[in-house]
Amino acid sequence: MSAFSEAALEKKLSELSNSQQSVQTLSLWLIHHRKHSRPIVTVWERELRKAKPNRKLTFLYLANDVIQNSKRKGPEFTKDFAPVIVEAFKHVSSETDENCKKHLGRVLSIWEERSVYENDVLEQLRQALYGDKKSRKRSYEQIKVDENENCSSLGSPSEPPQTIDLIRALQELENAASGDAAVHQRIASLPVEVQDVSLLDKITDKESGEQLSKMVDDACMLLADYNGRLAAEIDDRKQLTRMLSDFLRCQKEALAEKEHKLEEYKRKLARVSQVRKELRSRIQNLPDLSRLPNVTGSHVHLPFAGDIYSED
Repeated sequence: MSAFSEAALEKKLSELSNSQQSVQTLSLWLIHHRKHSRPIVTVWERELRKAKPNRKLTFLYLANDVIQNSKRKGPEFTKDFAPVIVEAFKHVSSETDENCKKHLGRVLSIWEERSVYENDVLEQLRQALYGDKKSRKRSYEQIKVDENENCSSLGSPSEPPQTIDLIRALQELENAASGDAAVHQRIASLPVEVQDVSLLDKITDKESGEQLSKMVDDACMLLADYNGRLAAEIDDRKQLTRMLSDFLRCQKEALAEKEHKLEEYKRKLARVSQVRKELRSRIQNLPDLSRLPNVTGSHVHLPFAGDIYSED
């Protein structure tokens, strides 16, 4: 891998795109240079604030990837990102739209589930993202419980989650890493030399050693990138599982309510039908006025009260 320098990092950050491969490739480079974690975080924060609003979320995706995937090698990045990550969340949250905040919320929920930071830091991140509103300072599970209760009371089968969100999540998994046949083929085609330590004894000169070193670096990049994609896919599938579980629970509640309504309206229909039957029976027993004698042209004089007292 290329040597570390702040100028090199600035260039790589300027070329960083929102694609998973771009984020994970740069993340691997940073982890490789983790002994420079402090200046890396300094440059990262500076470039984050200079970036256009539509690129700021990508910087946090990069930080997320570095923090999580570097933990098994050392605590450097987790420790050095801690003093700046809260302000970074505030900055990105204030500079972007609500959709971006949803993605930040997802990153935060993952950090909470995996205890990436201590509770006090996680609480500061929650405040940075949601403000001081007590109702927003809840865990994912608490939020889902409340949403399910609201769903039951409102009788709305589409909350939570929205059907369109489920469709989008399912569509995103159509191109998941586990189905990437091209990468599968590349991994299957890796030369045996990069996978078997015992074959290192066959290296007899510097040139062949450097050649093998390059092959090993490329294999590491390929596998690290694919492992990162698979880890992200696992997170996506876990999230989808929760969404489907919530959606199914809400649908069951809505179904029970609709079945109750159906029984109620069946009883109403039975009562109305009984009234109609009884009404028809009574109508049949009433006299038919249309069959009375025709008295057209005759005049019947009915006396007024004054007629009684009139003089002859």
